[in-house]
Amino acid sequence: MALTRASASNPEVIAVRPGSPLAGSVTVDGSKNAALPMLATAAAVRRNVQLENVPASADVQAMVALLQGTGWHVARAVGRPDTLLVMAPAHAPAVPDLSRASAIRASYYLVPALLALRGTARLPWPGGCRIGQRGMELHFKVYEAFGDHVAIQDAGYSVEANGQGSGGTVSHALPFRSRGATIAAVLRAVVADRALRLGRPNLSPEVLTVLDALRSAGWQAKVSDRFLALDPAPTLADEIPAWRVPGDKVEAGTLACAVAATGGKARLEGIHGRDLVPFQAALQRLGIATSVRGEALLVDGSSNACPTGRPLRAIATLSPGGLDADFEPPLMALALGRAGTHLFADSINPGRHGNLLPQLARLGADIEKISPTECRLTGPQRLTGAGVEATDIRTGSALMVAALTARGITTLGGVAQLRRGHADLPGKLLQLGADICEVTP
Repeated sequence: MALTRASASNPEVIAVRPGSPLAGSVTVDGSKNAALPMLATAAAVRRNVQLENVPASADVQAMVALLQGTGWHVARAVGRPDTLLVMAPAHAPAVPDLSRASAIRASYYLVPALLALRGTARLPWPGGCRIGQRGMELHFKVYEAFGDHVAIQDAGYSVEANGQGSGGTVSHALPFRSRGATIAAVLRAVVADRALRLGRPNLSPEVLTVLDALRSAGWQAKVSDRFLALDPAPTLADEIPAWRVPGDKVEAGTLACAVAATGGKARLEGIHGRDLVPFQAALQRLGIATSVRGEALLVDGSSNACPTGRPLRAIATLSPGGLDADFEPPLMALALGRAGTHLFADSINPGRHGNLLPQLARLGADIEKISPTECRLTGPQRLTGAGVEATDIRTGSALMVAALTARGITTLGGVAQLRRGHADLPGKLLQLGADICEVTP
């Protein structure tokens, strides 16, 4: 089969059937999860910023549209489609266009920048993947720590900036390591030009990338397992900061699981090795050999590469150095073909298993649901192609991994969900030799 693109007026379905082991080399896109807060950071610093390696995923395009609709100018570099110049507005539009804010969860990252521009931020409740309740209470506590006023309505929420302009250090502790609340606190400190001492911060690569960007703009940031310290820049450099979105660790992980599931061998370019250490440990337990060479992840899924696989315990956690929850779905799809009884848990996204497990069951997977957030399975299992649905981004990518080993043809609907997080994941699989295409039913 050949990869094609259906017309915009008709829904697309991805068709996958098993074939030869995946092999070759492919470069991952920039990370959607890193690009979204970096775009918000570029808006919060209120100066021109060049942002490189920006992915063309639908959620990122929605965030760019939100920036433009609220006053920022975003231009694409000539001849460099993945490079954007974010330019600070001279004044706020009378009526900001926030029509796309309810389509993505990351719209809440824009609150600090809107407070700097307008003194108020009125947004609808964020959207994104439907994977359980992920409230904004921790965000609201952050803004209240800065003296802001938060109001909640049925259709959304509003934040009014503290108009007193009080200085000094803001100290606040998070009850758990929320990535969104950590970035909210950092960006609120930036627009207020105040020092921040944040207890129990999230230290994911996405947060560290934001801190690195702020350091390049003159801010002073220190982090440890216990707290994050951020101090205003004494002076700002004259040149335009150039920030680079890191390679998508989750896209790399999904491709690695696909290669391993087919017994293939491939090189995945454009990654930061430090971002994949917990994921590599999980692959090793399943008997998959990996190594990092520079900015490339080498995956060898052949049976003689690392023959001593063991049962996997894939427990998603927000702790520093823990397994990112977005790695769990493709690992589950891979584990279906590996010997042993494997345990999976994701209490961070309590609705994700409710999306993923029924879809894998359509392919014949036998997975025991222990609780709404825990399950276990015993492999190896034989899967059979069927019609399945990408109910969220990670469910869609995991189903593509499973489909590569299922007998017969698997058809995957909900392609728009998949493209929210990946501009062209099917194309990358095709480049590695997968038998995959997009069709209009």
